[in-house]
Amino acid sequence: MNKFRFATLSLFSVAVLGLAGWKLAASPAEQMQTFAVAFLDTLTPDQKADAVMAFDSPKRVGWHFIPKKERKGLMLEQMNDAQRTAALRLLRSALSEAGYSKANRIMLLEEVLNEMEAGKGTWERNPQRYYVTLFGDVKAADEDASWGLSFEGHHLSLNFVCRGGKVVDSTPQFMATNPAVVKNETSVTLGKGTAVLNQEEQLAFKLVNSLDAKQIKVARIAEEALGEIRFAGEPQPEVGEPEGIAYSSLNPDQQELLRDVVDLYVQVAPEEVAAERAEQIESDGWGKVHFAWAGALEPGIGHYYRVQGKRFLIEFVNTQADPAGNPANHIHCVYRDLSGDFDLPVAP
Repeated sequence: MNKFRFATLSLFSVAVLGLAGWKLAASPAEQMQTFAVAFLDTLTPDQKADAVMAFDSPKRVGWHFIPKKERKGLMLEQMNDAQRTAALRLLRSALSEAGYSKANRIMLLEEVLNEMEAGKGTWERNPQRYYVTLFGDVKAADEDASWGLSFEGHHLSLNFVCRGGKVVDSTPQFMATNPAVVKNETSVTLGKGTAVLNQEEQLAFKLVNSLDAKQIKVARIAEEALGEIRFAGEPQPEVGEPEGIAYSSLNPDQQELLRDVVDLYVQVAPEEVAAERAEQIESDGWGKVHFAWAGALEPGIGHYYRVQGKRFLIEFVNTQADPAGNPANHIHCVYRDLSGDFDLPVAP
């Protein structure tokens, strides 16, 4: 059995479990800690040396989604089946069911890329080339001690900080897909028609195309799409004043569409954390939220959007072609915490 097949089995062995029987603790952070400890207990001393770093390590706030030869942490491929399952259970505990499903399929898209590139691409396409890193002493974590989790690889960067039995930060939350829509038949796990981040794209198209001439003039900040999300790999985005159209300038149906777009990003986190994200947006006021668009108003041509509130930022870009040359079929999107990614303090 080849390594891709092993990865597929391991991914799906966790994906089908759901949360039933997993609620060993009251909060998402306590569940994460339970599974983090269980994961650590499966590792050899050498593996722990790769998987565990000090909480104040500079590597904790180093993140990126591009292909890399080396990353921080312990790679899934370097684990046996039991260790890999424990690692994926830890990831599952850090996400909602919808969030884990997206992360799972993003990893499996590496099989699709490998097939499309006939194994001859510049980078190794491998659904086991994802890395787990724990920061701080997870086993000794008390109410005052912080610990962190990073799960990262090509097109996926998920970052968490826990303290006092709570998830105090869960960003940057980056997800991407190439191809955005699988347009050809495949012989691997994910088949033709797979579109992992389809709703993030299609709901935004529905919103922007519902705007009247006056509204689109305000919302559209550029005729050409940005080439990439801003602040990629930076520990904290330094945003200016929001651009685009204000929530208050949308009609009720458009406002509901914008809420639905934001909800897709909010709901990647577990229910309790997602509720805290939503409550923060409500308390800051939707009146402070702006929606901005750049580029084409139809699929297949480069497009970009941004949603910015007082304490959150969403960015989405689809400008690159897939390996088969299909234009604008490669999505990058991110959810960020403007009050401090990685639980970092933000200058007033």
